[in-house]
Amino acid sequence: MEETVTRAQQRRRAVADTDECRETGLRGAAPTHAVGHRAARFMPPANLASLRRVCGIDPGLLRTGYGILSIDGGEPTVIEAGVLRPGPAADALAARLKSLADSLDELLEEHEPEAVAVEQLYAHYRHPRTAILMGHARGVILLAAAKRGLPVIDLPATTIKRHLTGTGHATKDQVQRMIARTLGLRRVPRPPDVADALAIAYCALNRARIRAR
Repeated sequence: MEETVTRAQQRRRAVADTDECRETGLRGAAPTHAVGHRAARFMPPANLASLRRVCGIDPGLLRTGYGILSIDGGEPTVIEAGVLRPGPAADALAARLKSLADSLDELLEEHEPEAVAVEQLYAHYRHPRTAILMGHARGVILLAAAKRGLPVIDLPATTIKRHLTGTGHATKDQVQRMIARTLGLRRVPRPPDVADALAIAYCALNRARIRAR
């Protein structure tokens, strides 16, 4: 029987299968191409200490980075990571948000994380329009998680950087290099959105492990 591959999966596969992403060693097991909705599984926040699989997401309307990490007694391992591309800036905002929502729904359906982790919005942005667009993308992410009954772990950027590098003011390059070293990746994750998403997921998992002790 021929595999059913939706348009959202094609968008994500087209990105994940490029040399840029493939060379970072971020691909995990082959996708199952699941079709349709499973019933949402709700995990109360009190159970976050027992997290075993989390999807970290770095929101954006040009590129949304994602990184799915799993842990089973040892260190976190990468299941899959890449970027979702909602569409060019010239497209209507509503169409780009729908594209992002469709792709996120496919991603969560396929990998069934127990929680979604995202970075908090800054209180002050140098460019207010950027904050507004980020807020739109972040809202889509929160809705996608809520539709599946998944808890959302909201992390400040400084907390993520400090947890990974020891300083809350680490540069993009420092985050990329440290996440590659920490997760044992062959190459530095690129584009930076992928490294940021992996860092978010790593911080969420590690904080859960600390709480479980």
